[in-house]
Amino acid sequence: MNIIDAHVHFSQIASFEDCARQTSFTDYTESGYRSEAGENNVARSVCMGLAECAPGSFPDRGARTPMLADLAEKLPPGMSACPGINPHTLDSRSIGELEELVKYAKNVAAIKLYAGYYHVGINDPVYRPVYDLAEKYGLTVAIHTGDTYSGKGLLKYAHPLLLDELAVSRPGLRFVACHMGTPWVFDACEVCAKNPNVYIDLSGLLVGGPDYIERMSSNPLITDRYKQALCYLDNYDRVLYGSDWPLAPMGAYIKFIQKIIPVEHHDQVFHRNAFEIYRLL
Repeated sequence: MNIIDAHVHFSQIASFEDCARQTSFTDYTESGYRSEAGENNVARSVCMGLAECAPGSFPDRGARTPMLADLAEKLPPGMSACPGINPHTLDSRSIGELEELVKYAKNVAAIKLYAGYYHVGINDPVYRPVYDLAEKYGLTVAIHTGDTYSGKGLLKYAHPLLLDELAVSRPGLRFVACHMGTPWVFDACEVCAKNPNVYIDLSGLLVGGPDYIERMSSNPLITDRYKQALCYLDNYDRVLYGSDWPLAPMGAYIKFIQKIIPVEHHDQVFHRNAFEIYRLL
């Protein structure tokens, strides 16, 4: 089965590079991505655009919107872009640039908000032009939910329950609650179950190297919590596989997610749903 990884990174972010070297033991380069993708049948992926002006400054208030990917001159084959939004540099100029990307670039899959990293609520009026643009072009909006990979984040802006109000106010838009709202996985699944325009991705549930992921995925106290939340949702058409690479190696993370998704739903979660939720050409 060819896999679509609906949540990877491909930007020069110092904390991600440190994680790759010291924690997840991934090769965070273009060749490293190509190698891991090839070894694990990852045929397509969605890259979450991100930027920092100086090493270690993410979440960077000065990062130019739309945030893209700068790990290489161009994205590897099969990788689609999900431009990131910095609310502090969101203005008419950046909205215009974002619309140009959406209209003319062939590989824009969605738009990404970094709730929690930036201390702005997802229901704040500053994001209204982003939602208007996404609705105009039929784009999904992916939103960080749950724990932040930065001590500078504020969790009150990243709780998945905030997505309930947004989903109700924007019924014509589709939203993805990235990371299943970890650790508030039941809350995320309830928001998804209640709102037909909300989906979840399974990226970033574990961050670490192969040995750590194997050890944690062998612990029923870990796996059962995710299984129970997904059983409560009871709709695998609304669930996307993602790894959060380079924060986890693809091979070990695929095996972990395979343990919490019933085998009869693997094709939906690992492949088919991404085509329906994201604009993959």
